[in-house]
Amino acid sequence: MFGIDIIDASLLPAMLVALLAGILSFLSPCVLPIVPPYLAYMSGISVGEMKGGRSPILAAFFFVLGLSTVFMIFGLAASAFGAFFLGNAQIFSTAAGIMVMIFGAHFVGVYRIGFLDREMRLDAGDRGGSAFGAYLLGLAFAFGWTPCIGPQLGAILSLAAQEGNVSRGMMLLAVYAAGLGLPFLAVAAFFGRLLPVVSFFKRHAERIERIMGLLLWTIGLMMLTGGFSSFSYWLLENMPFLANLG
Repeated sequence: MFGIDIIDASLLPAMLVALLAGILSFLSPCVLPIVPPYLAYMSGISVGEMKGGRSPILAAFFFVLGLSTVFMIFGLAASAFGAFFLGNAQIFSTAAGIMVMIFGAHFVGVYRIGFLDREMRLDAGDRGGSAFGAYLLGLAFAFGWTPCIGPQLGAILSLAAQEGNVSRGMMLLAVYAAGLGLPFLAVAAFFGRLLPVVSFFKRHAERIERIMGLLLWTIGLMMLTGGFSSFSYWLLENMPFLANLG
């Protein structure tokens, strides 16, 4: 598109990981439980009214727009330093892979890292019930919940930095934001129907956290061993039409 190849087989594995990381971030123990009260605060609609059919979808949209703005800026920053990372690719890949595996082991439960069990919530002020207030809350969410979603986000940022291309790096963060934001919008649009589903995932938060840890550990291992490149070559060999994407 416009002479720039953004999506190709080499990026697809990382995009899949980014999407899954975003979904697991949404299901994490410090994100999922606050979804109903956040929707109520942002929209100025009570939880009871949402159960009765009133939709907070507009506020949810601006909230997701706010957090996506921050994630895209993160992707831009990581990609801008891509040349430096590519010049030290082996050292960076090794260090990033080890760090991501350490985070993964924390979530699996092999050991606990203290600061990852804490939350830092930023207050966006008393602006509930407005689109602008929802956007500010989205910005605050993206900056303030990094102790919880930071390991997943950090893994995706590491992948973005290794791309060495601003467009591709921002694409990865956009996919991560979609994985985190689309479930939020779904809950806002179908609150009454999905509330039992949200409750189910809240009851199984520990298991979800372990799945998240396994994903992070696997990402770290692939970064260490060059697994993403190998998977990309496998995709091209078995699905040659992917080479025409872009």
